[in-house]
Amino acid sequence: MIDHITGRVASKSTGSCVIEVGGMGLRLAMATGAIAHLPAVGDEVTVFTYLHVRDDGLSLFGFESPEEQDLFEKLITVSGVGPKVALAALSALSPIALIAAVADDDDALIATVPGIGRKTAQRIIIELKDRLGPADVDLRPHRHAGARAETADALASMGFSQPEIAAAVKGYEGADDAQALLRYALKRLGAGR
Repeated sequence: MIDHITGRVASKSTGSCVIEVGGMGLRLAMATGAIAHLPAVGDEVTVFTYLHVRDDGLSLFGFESPEEQDLFEKLITVSGVGPKVALAALSALSPIALIAAVADDDDALIATVPGIGRKTAQRIIIELKDRLGPADVDLRPHRHAGARAETADALASMGFSQPEIAAAVKGYEGADDAQALLRYALKRLGAGR
């Protein structure tokens, strides 16, 4: 297994990057947040990896940290969650937010991830709750579970898509107040149009 690679950033695009290592360009699928944190093209970087082997080919996934890599590997052990869905989860929610959602039984927040429905979200919680270490992570900034679920439902009823909703509530640091979060989300959605 390839645990990590160190090389030069050759290119970055939505959902992937190319790292040049020893004259070879390795394409890695990565979460959007991890790609945003990569250094500039031409700079050296170390990326943690997971090699997914299937009958029809090999896929290499890249991660910003060993913690993100570990969370990905745990997610793909859940029935119905493949590498693409796990990567979508890490793109829509930060690792800490995802761990907090599992710890809080917040299937509504997890279900905002593209490709994850309510039943799969519940399965993720059931299968990972005892395997994730919320005690090792400060979850206080991410304890907006009830407000997030209420806001997500309100935005969905207004016709916003799940990716739009996930992007709109991302970064909210206010009190656990659904009305304040809804105002925050609508302001962000309005600015993007």
